[in-house]
Amino acid sequence: MRLSLVLLGLSLCAAPALAQTGVPATHDTQAIQLPPQLADPATADRLADAMQSMSQALLDLKVGRLQAALEGRQATPADRNLTVRDLARRDDPAFEKRLQQQIVQARPKMEQSLRALNDALPEITQDLQRAQRSIERAIANLPDPNYPRR
Repeated sequence: MRLSLVLLGLSLCAAPALAQTGVPATHDTQAIQLPPQLADPATADRLADAMQSMSQALLDLKVGRLQAALEGRQATPADRNLTVRDLARRDDPAFEKRLQQQIVQARPKMEQSLRALNDALPEITQDLQRAQRSIERAIANLPDPNYPRR
């Protein structure tokens, strides 16, 4: 929101530049597309697989010593082997199964997000190019700091 207000203010400052004719087109107006790999549904599967691997690595993280230190005591041998997975299972024995189900359910949402991003990218690119041109016009209309003052 703040960025749009700044851009609006800058574009209003550039009103004389808008009145100029024959502004050279220096920007590529060709729409940008995501690489085909990102639009491919298999990419969402690979992302979900990576997310599953990362979640397993996080669950295997040993946190017993940290917990003992936060509680102000020496870590016991049992603390040294305590993992995030062990802590999560204390509260919910079916924690891992539910986590895996959530990752599997996320796959279609990832596919949908990649498709939506690919569909919106040309419009986003055009908006960014228009904003860039407006900012360039505003900068071109700034007074020269080296110009002698009267």
